[in-house]
Amino acid sequence: MRQDKSEVIIIGAGPSGAVAAGLLRRAGREVTLLEKEIFPRFCIGESLLPQSMEYIEAAGMLRDVVEAGFQFKNGAGFACGKQYAEFDFREKFSPGWGTTYQVQRGTFDKVLADAAVRMGADIRYQQEVTRVDVSGERPVLFVQPKNGEAYTLVGDFLLDASGYGRVLPRLLDLETPSELPVRQAIFTHVEDRVAQNAEAEFDREKILISVHPEKRDVWYWLIPFSNGRSSLGVVGRREQFDAREDAEQLRAWVQEAPNLAKILKDARWDTPVQHIIGYSANVKSLCGRHFALLGNAGEFLDPVFSSGVTIAIKSADLAVKTWLRQAAGEAVDWERDYAQPLMTGVNAFRAFVNAWYDLRLQDIIFHPDKAPEIERMISAVLAGYAWDANNPFVARAARRLASLDAACALA
Repeated sequence: MRQDKSEVIIIGAGPSGAVAAGLLRRAGREVTLLEKEIFPRFCIGESLLPQSMEYIEAAGMLRDVVEAGFQFKNGAGFACGKQYAEFDFREKFSPGWGTTYQVQRGTFDKVLADAAVRMGADIRYQQEVTRVDVSGERPVLFVQPKNGEAYTLVGDFLLDASGYGRVLPRLLDLETPSELPVRQAIFTHVEDRVAQNAEAEFDREKILISVHPEKRDVWYWLIPFSNGRSSLGVVGRREQFDAREDAEQLRAWVQEAPNLAKILKDARWDTPVQHIIGYSANVKSLCGRHFALLGNAGEFLDPVFSSGVTIAIKSADLAVKTWLRQAAGEAVDWERDYAQPLMTGVNAFRAFVNAWYDLRLQDIIFHPDKAPEIERMISAVLAGYAWDANNPFVARAARRLASLDAACALA
């Protein structure tokens, strides 16, 4: 069997894999990415957060993204019945980018992957990792191409950026149940035709999160793209959905949200409707002998605040910095230097997700008299700055949200 070698091996060429590759190539390191699919391919997680722009820029990919012509995004809107609130991410507590993009992931992921190739990364598409051995001095991957003979790939270090594929958690028995309830998402893309809809009140520069007017733990996303199309989805507990076809259910759910029904009354439903169940995931450990897990390959919370891509490429930045120190001869502790810093932001987002579903955060968001400084702190987290230790809603997220909810109730 043929054996290839590389300094760093990355499983998956999505955002975390591509950004990690860019960071490594800028440091002059050899990197090989193994991607099971062929790009472009459909994927959700299409509304970026401003914090992610810092890492895209650091990876040398900013110009590629800017010139791709994606939909500009400056914030988020929230609607429930006649209530509406919005956050402008340029008005936030934390310094840094306040704007970003809303992207069709098939295009966006290919832009980043092509940028990694331009920078010298070796991306191999349609390559399935069937077995991994991390017991020796170097990790060894057994790879089966879609067309071709199996081979092994040996590296100095291994990053799993396989997303929902969760290659290392499956192969190394790292998976553990998520603490979050099992939820389901039904989604599609539509030609929204908002420009022709005189009744529509829709800011294309913001993601719109709508809450079901009666079942407040059911929510919808509407993410506008730059070409007159939008991503549309509904999320709820598994038992809130029935046996009808996905397309029929999604249309019915939209009609139960008056603001969405109004915005989408002229929309053309021209794309198959899909669903995903039980998407929240967790692992026993984010790192181990010769490897680290990036993004969704480690832990995925919930899509409500579009944190997935930001967590993924933040993890890429942290992991690459840690490995570069290790490769330079420094003594590093992957749990202390990688996993714990990453979980600071993940846990802040987790507090926001939990407060969203128990309705405390919804009450805060729709409160008519939010204090400007507190609003800026919340805006910073929603913009992805969940690692800013100076923000009280990061360092003590659960406690601060509980206190703020109590204050809103008294008011």
